[in-house]
Amino acid sequence: MTQQVTRPSTETLTGAQSLVRALEQVGVDVIFGIPGGAILPAYDPLFDSSIRHILVRHEQGAGHAAQGYAQVTGRVGVCMATSGPGATNLVTAIADAFMDSVPIVAITGQVASGAIGTDAFQEADIRGITMPITKHSYLVTDPSEIPRVIAEAFHIAGTGRPGPVLVDIAKDALQAQAPYSWPHELALPGYRPTTKPHGKQVREAARLMAAASRPVLYVGGGVIKAEAAAELAVLADLTQIPVVTTLMARGAFPDSHPLHLGMPGMHGTVAAVSALQKSDLLISLGARFDDRVTGQLSTFAPGAKIIHADIDPAEISKNRTADVPIVGDCKEVIADLVVTLRKMADEDGLEGDYSAWRDQMLSVKAKFPVAYDKPADGLAPQTVIERLNAIAGPEATYVAGVGQHQMWAAHYVDYERPRQWLNSGGAGTMGYCVPAAMGAQVAAPDSVVWAIDGDGCFQMTNQELATCALEGIPIKVAVINNSSLGMVRQWQTLFYEGRYSNTDLNTGPESIGARRIPDFVTLAEAYGCVGLRCDSEEDLDATIQQAMAITDRPVVIDFVVERDAMVWPMVAAGTSNDDIKIARDLAPEWEDQDL
Repeated sequence: MTQQVTRPSTETLTGAQSLVRALEQVGVDVIFGIPGGAILPAYDPLFDSSIRHILVRHEQGAGHAAQGYAQVTGRVGVCMATSGPGATNLVTAIADAFMDSVPIVAITGQVASGAIGTDAFQEADIRGITMPITKHSYLVTDPSEIPRVIAEAFHIAGTGRPGPVLVDIAKDALQAQAPYSWPHELALPGYRPTTKPHGKQVREAARLMAAASRPVLYVGGGVIKAEAAAELAVLADLTQIPVVTTLMARGAFPDSHPLHLGMPGMHGTVAAVSALQKSDLLISLGARFDDRVTGQLSTFAPGAKIIHADIDPAEISKNRTADVPIVGDCKEVIADLVVTLRKMADEDGLEGDYSAWRDQMLSVKAKFPVAYDKPADGLAPQTVIERLNAIAGPEATYVAGVGQHQMWAAHYVDYERPRQWLNSGGAGTMGYCVPAAMGAQVAAPDSVVWAIDGDGCFQMTNQELATCALEGIPIKVAVINNSSLGMVRQWQTLFYEGRYSNTDLNTGPESIGARRIPDFVTLAEAYGCVGLRCDSEEDLDATIQQAMAITDRPVVIDFVVERDAMVWPMVAAGTSNDDIKIARDLAPEWEDQDL
């Protein structure tokens, strides 16, 4: 993030005034937060600022909302909380942002500097607590340092591999006065993200690509962070190499593109998983070889050489040794690869022929589509999401919680553009969906935002519906209500002999022995939202269309679905991707034994 350079000012301001001025100067237009004693001095000048403050109902909601804002805009999201429990309530969202490389700045109040370390009322060492889950963290006790720290925090959060930065400010620093001076330049020794890839490594990567017969473009969320979707499309069209997009990269490459094999991993498509396993070259772009993609690491893509491009050098060869490591921004890496491949073809006649491999994998894609069986009675959750996709379309933004509904949303919505899909990938945070959707809607007020949540996740942060109703943030929430902690129940079915220990949420109807506690329709109305319910396929389209027509307040639909639906395909945790199942005890039957 490029910082504006201005002349130093000799104006004297309180630390709180300096904070607000600095936030204005870096271009902040919205903050999600809750005031409290230690941060209260900052809220006074904020009252007169052009920055919009959205009063959330829980600090975790503030953090996830900042994430949602950042993921839709690509800008740094901002959340604010007071000291002690206010600050620690942000920890889950900060950890989530760290895992998924989301740029946010979390500003917290701290007890007065003289009381730090005395176990004062509402004191917590939030800097120490968050040090492992932030790109950087600050404790500010001198008001004159506030402008510099804010400038640095936003630069660090938004450059290189994006991520969260914490700024903890002592209360007396907010109250004291000091000259306001915006920094000429940022002095950050040791922080110099490499964006331009090394030409030699790019040429070696191009050489391997030309020599390969079974290459795969393994695309991660870094491509979206780098705004490199257009470059990726050029590379795929030029080379005709099949593409897989991870959970965090959904939308980086259009689902409608014929080269797209889908999502790899534990619940990936058969085509995507098998392509990685049988590849002789993986071109990894902004992905990190995490365990949900690789399965048992020792058996992952055993015959493949690895080209690994990432802006974070710490990720390269962390889990799988790279034959060609490339440190750099994915946008520049892909652009340079395209230039080099074209030059090799024109000058040396070197270009790969992957037609047989491509046809083979497209045949697998056609033979093993993601599919499901509809229940004899009741509403299939997959059908709900399919119809949401058909009616809302690719113009909508989709935000998911964590669990079965997350995987169904990843598979049964067509993602055609970057930043169309938001979810908690690395941390798998229940409670992410509603506040992240709120942040996404604030970021794109003229867009339709669907929050696809589970009945378990929804109950963790649904108090932010009150925020949405009062602030005029008209998100639409689809609660996939199977009256269970669905993914845990699925594992209990498959691996614990159907012993359903503490997974029944009782949110369903009496017809299945549940008690409908809470009643999501009544709850939505109590929060000032429109509450709807749908439990049959016959009413499905009309209910979704009714929600789509409501634009002046949030809408919550209680989709009462059958509770025994499972997510397939599936690779059991800790096993090889070769053991992928398309249904319970059912593996793909390969016509070609070479697969």
